[in-house]
Amino acid sequence: SRSSRPAGRPGGARPAAPAMPAMPPTEGRGESRRRGGGRSNEGGAGSDRGRGGRGGARRDREEHSDLRQNDRSRGGARKGRKGGRGTAAPAPAAKVEIARPKHIKLPETIAVKDLASKMSYTASDIIKKLMLMGVMASINQEIDFDTATLVAGEFGVTTEELPPDIDPTLIPEIVDEPKTLKERPPVVTVMGHVDHGKTSLLDAIRNTSVSTHEAGGITQHIGAYQVVCKGKKIVFLDTPGHEAFTAMRARGAQITDVAILVVAADDGVMPQTVEAIDHAKSANVPIIIAINKIDKPGANPERVKQELMEYGLVAEEYGGDTIMVPVSAKQHTGIDDLLENILLVAEVEELKANPNREARGVIIEAKLDKGRGSVATVLVQSGTLRIGDSIVVGTAYGHVRAMINDRGDNVKKAGPSMPVEILGLNDVPSAGDILAAVDEKQARSIAEARLGNQRRDLIKSKSVSLDALFQQIQEGDIKDLNILVKADVQGSVEALNSALLGLNKNDEVRVSIVHSGVGAVSESDIMLASASQAIVIAFNVRPDANARRLADTENVDIRTYRVIYDALNDVKDAMSGMLKPKYKEVIQGRVEIRQVMRFSKALVAGSYVLEGKIKSNSKIRILRDNVELFDGEIDSLRRFKDEVKEVAAGYECGISIVDFRDFAEGDIIEAYTMEEIETSIAEANKAAEQKREEQAAAAAAKAEEHAEEE
Repeated sequence: SRSSRPAGRPGGARPAAPAMPAMPPTEGRGESRRRGGGRSNEGGAGSDRGRGGRGGARRDREEHSDLRQNDRSRGGARKGRKGGRGTAAPAPAAKVEIARPKHIKLPETIAVKDLASKMSYTASDIIKKLMLMGVMASINQEIDFDTATLVAGEFGVTTEELPPDIDPTLIPEIVDEPKTLKERPPVVTVMGHVDHGKTSLLDAIRNTSVSTHEAGGITQHIGAYQVVCKGKKIVFLDTPGHEAFTAMRARGAQITDVAILVVAADDGVMPQTVEAIDHAKSANVPIIIAINKIDKPGANPERVKQELMEYGLVAEEYGGDTIMVPVSAKQHTGIDDLLENILLVAEVEELKANPNREARGVIIEAKLDKGRGSVATVLVQSGTLRIGDSIVVGTAYGHVRAMINDRGDNVKKAGPSMPVEILGLNDVPSAGDILAAVDEKQARSIAEARLGNQRRDLIKSKSVSLDALFQQIQEGDIKDLNILVKADVQGSVEALNSALLGLNKNDEVRVSIVHSGVGAVSESDIMLASASQAIVIAFNVRPDANARRLADTENVDIRTYRVIYDALNDVKDAMSGMLKPKYKEVIQGRVEIRQVMRFSKALVAGSYVLEGKIKSNSKIRILRDNVELFDGEIDSLRRFKDEVKEVAAGYECGISIVDFRDFAEGDIIEAYTMEEIETSIAEANKAAEQKREEQAAAAAAKAEEHAEEE
């Protein structure tokens, strides 16, 4: 079959053969392919081999050409290095010198990455310097001007503080001309001690029965109501009487014109009465005293007047200037007299505002309604708020979509001293936030700038110095009771947070609020509580079905409350349960050793019980001449040869002691036990306060000693 191959075919395997010896590696591959082609098909071997030969030769030529080209390249490179005519290698790049400034201008705060950019260094260089200075910061964290100056000084760069920019979060002030001012209704805050009849008095004024629907008689939210007396309007703010609502009550006093202080005629001045007086005085608000419950058998209005004199409130009949009106909310007596006196005080105060300008007001209460979205109660202080106005409130903004007055009617505008509920904000504002009607673009930019400031403050607060880090490590003994707070309105959220954090007065257990917000308990709340091992306190809200199921799965404890007392008491109990147990020593009996008996395996104290009793599980201490030799445990307690559980006074016994053999006749064995003392968080707080006072006194004494030495 070999002879049958066509001779002289162009590109055959034969002509390529002379080139093969020059390339042994390639030859091997070509021969291998031809031999493989011959074996694969005996019948058509000639043509197959021919094609294989042509392919192998072509590849051989290509590879040979590549090798020669490579040789030329290498040769050229060698010639270039020797100065020949070959292609020269590229010259190495010249080292670029980074121009770094010697002086930079910085704002009040600056992010680490921005400082690095200004100084032409890497952020890691700046972070290393900060760490050496004891400040832990990430690339995006803000540092203040002083810290940035210290860091820049380490690199030989001087700094200069830029003048502060105009605060983009501020609302432009409008100065009213006196001729534009018109009389407005007085805003009255009703304050007083719990159970002194504050809510009942408001009910009597409004002829409603709100108090019958309130849990535990405590007003849960600040409301605002308008009443008419002799053709003139009076606005009442209803602030809760419980001490936990201090912040809300203080805010109420700041937006009010007249404070009515309700004092029960049969109870007199109480701690919260004094607190209310302080709030009104600090806000420079005139006070009218409503002496309530004059219909009760034990009522003594004169005693109340005398008690109030101690706080600078002197009745008019005693030569003072404080109006005191005896009333009975239950029998509706004295109500008209009270309203007339409010109008009299308002007339003296000359309360005026300009209704013909952009509205300004204060948020009294805010909540998230499932159907209506963000709902805020606002008291307009000046100007007129209208449907469609663009408004900004804290970090929230939007358009006024609807306004509802205190009677539940939809209104199109609200003038000075008018309380209305508004819809249309993109978020729930906080009670006490200032509402301002501005143009739409300004409302959005102000709200976003405020939100940005909040985020920056949060980032700044997370910057932890090494000292603080070590302190946290050393505080490992402190236990945290993590709590997640949800409530129906923002005011209640703030009040609960304040009350719960007010329990942090000891060095053992503290409340840590991991999250708080308005609205029902959601699945995301449960997941957060699960991750942080927190209990959920739901105030006037309930978890939805999905959240309840998830809570069961994740073993998250949800506590629902309608009265703040119950929530606080439960948290106090939980904190008390987390306290380290405290023990007191109780002496059970005294035993005298009268004979030391030696046995092969033990040393036994032949003893007589002088008083009390000794038990086999008692802890014991051995005294010699009233000096303690040993404190330990009993190995065995016997009467004659029998082991017993206890031996009473007047009986003899044999005692062997664990790990102690050095007792002698005449030694006294004192049997005692350690009983756990039930401790409360109130006691722990008191002890911690006492300890702090002692430390402060010691520090003051030490400082005094140093001063005397100098």
